[in-house]
Amino acid sequence: QGIFVLGLPYALLHSGYSGLFLIILSAALCCYTGKILIACLYEENEDGQLIRVRDTYEDIANACCKKLSRKLGGIVVNVTQVMELIMTCTLYLVVSGNLLSHSFPYVPVTEKIWSVIAFVTVLPCVFIKTLKIVSKLSQLCSLVHFIIILVVMTYCLTQIHQWSWAKFRLSTEFEDFLVSVGVIIFSYTSQIFLPTLEGYMKNPEEFRCMLNWTHFFACILKTTFALTAFLTWGEETKEVITDNLPSFLQTLVNLWLLTKALLSYPLPFFAATEIVYACISRGHHSNYSSPLFALGVRGSFLLLTLLMAMFIPHFALLMGLTGSVTGAAMTFLLPSLFHLKLKWKKLSFLEKCADISVFILGFLCSLAGIVCSIKGLLEVFG
Repeated sequence: QGIFVLGLPYALLHSGYSGLFLIILSAALCCYTGKILIACLYEENEDGQLIRVRDTYEDIANACCKKLSRKLGGIVVNVTQVMELIMTCTLYLVVSGNLLSHSFPYVPVTEKIWSVIAFVTVLPCVFIKTLKIVSKLSQLCSLVHFIIILVVMTYCLTQIHQWSWAKFRLSTEFEDFLVSVGVIIFSYTSQIFLPTLEGYMKNPEEFRCMLNWTHFFACILKTTFALTAFLTWGEETKEVITDNLPSFLQTLVNLWLLTKALLSYPLPFFAATEIVYACISRGHHSNYSSPLFALGVRGSFLLLTLLMAMFIPHFALLMGLTGSVTGAAMTFLLPSLFHLKLKWKKLSFLEKCADISVFILGFLCSLAGIVCSIKGLLEVFG
């Protein structure tokens, strides 16, 4: 459950009843592409048993593109992954600066300085060496997220006397609907992390079951939260729903959101540095395997995210453009394409149709997102 969840009521404002359907459909599609991506890690041996022959998204890509080039697929996937992960880390710093600025408006400090202060709190990330530490931080992040959701929903339930289903619309503007599609779909994305997470599981055979339950509960939570918040504020629903809260609650929730953003930072940071470190150290050079070198890689990435947070103008629009390209590619396009390529002979007709449909849908979502983001950038730059 990411910060995107707080934008779901705004998405419902622009999509109406179709938005509710889209929340459910997105959960099903993202769960499906997660499963087929992990299926690409395995091959059957002579006894018909499934053996894990690949470890990463990169390995899957290389296996699919080996006739063209032995490393081309892996390079494309790694660049795409690192771009999205670094952008995500940068966004957390930008969001942290924004939240601190709104929480302490009387302190004469700019948002950029607040971002630097937030950056200082994530400096210990350079010492994270295993996913176990990241999982503990992510667990705390989930706890904070539920507190935020609970506070917002409790307030909404106190306003139940104002609820009206008449606030829902059937017809929507096409461009507004596309914005909603982006917010809803990308609130579910997790494919980048799945090969690593599955590899670290004590019982990998329970992965599919875990994916089913997590997406089911995510869908229930997102639908309930988006619906109660939208019915409370209707046409006045803001882009980030916490901005609709009364001032005494807003400051408190903003501080919780800040905590969540900072606790969310280690997971994409760890994933990005692991990818880069693995690519660099593949040459088996002794200097590349030293702890000092690993520390240098993580430190460089930390500074890169800070510099991007400080100097990239109109970051939200650039994030939308990057998300439309990398997010759709990693979530829909590549998993379905790789699954078709590696498992074509073993797939049934219906499975092939499902993969092709997901690929087409992902392509259309990506294209629409790119067009909307570029249009927004052109308007901003005049």
